[in-house]
Amino acid sequence: MTLSLDLPPAPATAAQRAARPERPSVIELRLSAYAGHRRARFPLGRLTLLAGPSGGGKSTALRAYESLARLGSGAAVSEAFPDPAACVPERARPDAQRRRGFRIGCTADGPEGPVLLDVAVQAEPELRIVGERLSAGGVVLLETALRDPSRRTVQAAWYTAGSASVTRAPMPDDRLGTALLPLRVAGKTDGQRQVLAAAEQMVVALRSVFACDPRPDRMRAAVPVASGRLLPGCDNLAEVLWRTRSECAIRHGLLVAAVRDACAGPVTDVRADEVADGRVRAVLDRGNGPLTHFGRLGDGELRYAGLALVLLTGPGVLAVDRPGEVPDALQSLTVLADGFDRSLDVRQRAELLRLAARMCDRGHIRLLGTVSDASWAEGVEGATVVHVNYPGAD
Repeated sequence: MTLSLDLPPAPATAAQRAARPERPSVIELRLSAYAGHRRARFPLGRLTLLAGPSGGGKSTALRAYESLARLGSGAAVSEAFPDPAACVPERARPDAQRRRGFRIGCTADGPEGPVLLDVAVQAEPELRIVGERLSAGGVVLLETALRDPSRRTVQAAWYTAGSASVTRAPMPDDRLGTALLPLRVAGKTDGQRQVLAAAEQMVVALRSVFACDPRPDRMRAAVPVASGRLLPGCDNLAEVLWRTRSECAIRHGLLVAAVRDACAGPVTDVRADEVADGRVRAVLDRGNGPLTHFGRLGDGELRYAGLALVLLTGPGVLAVDRPGEVPDALQSLTVLADGFDRSLDVRQRAELLRLAARMCDRGHIRLLGTVSDASWAEGVEGATVVHVNYPGAD
């Protein structure tokens, strides 16, 4: 890759800037060559459901998003792609140096307008980032390229618009250059400030991702009281209830109302009770006698309760990476829910979708989920349905 700079775009008017969202968010996922996807673009709203047949690539798209989020958080490429060979297109042929890889990208909207990030990853013979491009308004702000395969660096060039139009320097080939820019760019020129603003918008949009897949088999057991931060499988839901019931009465009341709408029988409270060995277990108070231990609930009721808790609590309660230097008012949490409607009956999935739409409409949370059939979600206000299928898949 070579850096090709165009003239900077005309500055946005005050009206244009005022119309832009304050919270950076990812509005498009691009899988140019990733697993079974080719030139795939997925538009993302506040609440997006990826729908399609089993084996059509829905879960793959979710994993791709999560990998980008890890890179944006500063993780090494090996952490972001623990199984890189599975990301390489199956029919991709190695080049003369036996290299194979994949390409992935996204667009983040926010105060700086749409910012595009595209990344090329070499999976074989060794894992490394071999190319990256960050652009906005038709201007390439950062571009990296692998020049010498014997070195564990890439050549980076970023927009300066000062006495020199471009600044060049090596960067490590195992990290996302966009996430490293705030440590490299001084911000002395208008061009440098534009680069920093675009990079920070992308990083903030990608961070704060919580991949949630409630595991009913683990949610039924009593658990010790520890950090009080919910795990992706909701294994420690009882521990989180133990904490949150006393911290925020309003949100707890909303959780009780949500569970009441989806569970069989009356529900007056959802709480955690201490058992003999100091652990806690989640229970339903029916208001008319003995408590119902969560171990007696069905898989659909447990998955619903876990996802409802995630939607109603937010990043302060979830085991998620947060940009602590960014005010809460400018952050949004993205929940990834593979099998959003798994094990749910007709009423439960409808109630959960309504709850998700209501919480996403407030702007502080976004949800990207997968379903096999989205006919029940078509036309629901606030929900975006994207149909997914690998080229040639049945």
